[in-house]
Amino acid sequence: MPDPSYPLDHRDWIPVRHGTTHETTGLRGLFLRAHRLDDLAVPLPPARSALLRILAAITARLTGLDDPDMDAQQWHEHRARLLARGEGFDPHAVHAYFDRHAFDLLHPQQPFLQDPALAQQSPKRRGIDSLIHGRPAGRNLVWFNAPTLQQPLHAPVPCEQAVWHLLIHHFYGPSGGCATRTVTTDTGTVSSFKAKAGPLRASLSFHPHGRTLYETLLAHLVPLAEEDTGIPDACPWELSAPPDPLAAPARVTWPGRLLTGRSPHAVLLVPDPAGRNVVDAHLTWAHPHPVLEATDPYLIYDLNPTLDAARRRTPRRASTARALWRDLDALLLAEADPEAPRRPRAFTHLNDLPEPTRSQLRVRTVGFVQDGQCIDHDWYTALTPPIWTDAQENDPARAARIAACRTAAEHLGHHLQQAAGKAWKAVTGSTKNSLWTWDALAAYWPRAEATFYDLLDTDEAAQPRFAADAISALHTASTHAHAHTPRREPALALAIAHLRRAARPPQPRTPRKRHAQP
Repeated sequence: MPDPSYPLDHRDWIPVRHGTTHETTGLRGLFLRAHRLDDLAVPLPPARSALLRILAAITARLTGLDDPDMDAQQWHEHRARLLARGEGFDPHAVHAYFDRHAFDLLHPQQPFLQDPALAQQSPKRRGIDSLIHGRPAGRNLVWFNAPTLQQPLHAPVPCEQAVWHLLIHHFYGPSGGCATRTVTTDTGTVSSFKAKAGPLRASLSFHPHGRTLYETLLAHLVPLAEEDTGIPDACPWELSAPPDPLAAPARVTWPGRLLTGRSPHAVLLVPDPAGRNVVDAHLTWAHPHPVLEATDPYLIYDLNPTLDAARRRTPRRASTARALWRDLDALLLAEADPEAPRRPRAFTHLNDLPEPTRSQLRVRTVGFVQDGQCIDHDWYTALTPPIWTDAQENDPARAARIAACRTAAEHLGHHLQQAAGKAWKAVTGSTKNSLWTWDALAAYWPRAEATFYDLLDTDEAAQPRFAADAISALHTASTHAHAHTPRREPALALAIAHLRRAARPPQPRTPRKRHAQP
């Protein structure tokens, strides 16, 4: 019986959308028809974000936008010419690339993003539920995706779905205990059962989104940095074999290794005899070395002054309590203040896009709320309207207004949290489990979002409007728990006074007059 096979370039496994039509395609078909497709339709947001990084790396290979001999001007001119093409990617380049490399999920020697050596080096299988994100396994949350009669525990997974979870595991996988892997070399034996977290764990990604998938993929690319020129770059599937797990990891280079080659996890899928489903998996560590620092081009980096200088910039974490509008100014403002958030690198090159690509550009966000180790909480995605005309380089006044209104909303949100906590303590005598704080913030942020958009086209002072939202949210929160306590009204009065003071513009200090000594 021949070995099972699932060629990802030919099999239909990627959901895509064109208008109101949804269908599936393989990698080869996706690139051949990218100029006629509107978007990916992958149902799992983290898999979409991981897949976009893989597609961006392949896009660079197909278009020559990874050529180290191009200077910045030549690079932008070449991308502009590609965007002006009505035919999309060159079919000859597409077929040549996919004919040259193995993209078979179940290949016996080169399975896609897997290491066949795990069958001997890490023989203990972890069970299919440990791979499928959402199924209860280990310390993960049972209610994230509870088993049902239609989707029982330990059920095999069709290959077209298993590859989504393979991508999520590589990019967002857990840290901590894993299956033991024992590697023997000429210098000795290394055995370990500890893995590091995936490079995107708990992060929030921002992806440029064009009118077609072709535009989207070209907008994902950036010119090579000067330090990357002259250094060979490779994606994992472009190598003849998986890297030696004990060798020092190769330097992170653009685009292949940065976008696709930083996973600290090693995986080997176990298919059924027919090659239609994945029934089990080997999951362990890929290498024992420290993770190399790298700047992902689709993440916002915030300043964390508590860390040492080399790690002071940290990726913005995903949060279901934070709406997308609160990140707009970090995308639209060019980095001027060294303490300000750093815009994703991909967005620093969007102003060189030709019209109408630039004015119609939107932003797709993908967040995966996780702890640092192994617990997954939630994932989400959102899509903005066209916003790049509001960028600081295109409309400085508009970008400044967006930043000022967002800052005012955050300022009053911070003071609402303080005021509600103090009021709760005054009423209950406890600083723990402040229901008023939780309920007030839950009521405030939707109000603040509506106010934010109302204010953008006006010169109205922002802080009084957000203070009114905060006061209304506090009243809403205090009508539930302890609504009839005699101490409620005095506590609320103090909290409201706190919020009104917070809305006042800071007063300039008047220097004291010093009297001459007699």
